[in-house]
Amino acid sequence: MNPILTEILGDNGQILNITLNRPKMLNAFNTKMAEYMLSLLKVVSTDSSIRVVLLTSSNNDAFCSGADLKERQGLSDEAWKVQHELFEQMFYALEDLPQPTIAVVNGYALAGGFELALNCDLLVAAKTSKFGLPEVTRGIMPGCGGSRLLPKRVPLNKAKQWLFTGEIFGVEEASDAGLLNAVVPPEELFQTALRLANKIAKNAPLGVQGCKKSANTLGALSNSEARKREIEIYNLAVNSNDRLEGVLAFNEKRAPIFTGK
Repeated sequence: MNPILTEILGDNGQILNITLNRPKMLNAFNTKMAEYMLSLLKVVSTDSSIRVVLLTSSNNDAFCSGADLKERQGLSDEAWKVQHELFEQMFYALEDLPQPTIAVVNGYALAGGFELALNCDLLVAAKTSKFGLPEVTRGIMPGCGGSRLLPKRVPLNKAKQWLFTGEIFGVEEASDAGLLNAVVPPEELFQTALRLANKIAKNAPLGVQGCKKSANTLGALSNSEARKREIEIYNLAVNSNDRLEGVLAFNEKRAPIFTGK
């Protein structure tokens, strides 16, 4: 069985749906899944026809339960480190995609599964979802973005609570902390995410990708350096045909047709 499924969706075929597909293992990712995902993300990163990526699950009970600990049980220390390097590359490739990404969470998103969601730009969840980073209860800590990305999403004291305790929490607590972009009944989850993706996909891709790059990188710079870098990114969109099309469409009172050029 293929551990990753893909489907092209959207009003103009510009949305890629990546589905985690180890349902019997609650989508716990093993070496095979990580290798497949990494190869796919490398292709997606250079595909200008894809404007938004959805990350979904084939199991309504779990988005992803993290790394496959059954596979890890028999690994030597050296093999564990080699495998984790593969996992790191997969997570970083997801975070570094130029296209906006939306995690579509139904059921459990735990440990590395929660980190998968955190490495996406937006997070839409069903009301039945549960989150948690229980690594400290297993003798380790989050190693693929949990301790780095969670404090960027929620207040620092809340992030520390979840990281230090390893507790599992629901959507109400997650939403109150500002973690989620939308909370909906399970039966409305995918269509809600797809509507959001379509709204993004209709916009100028260079502009959207520039916004993502600025939001992700400029906060760590000094104000003067951030200003310079922001204008550099801005000029990539300004010096494009899409900018001319956007102005023309506005004046002609029609919807713009963006090409990403």
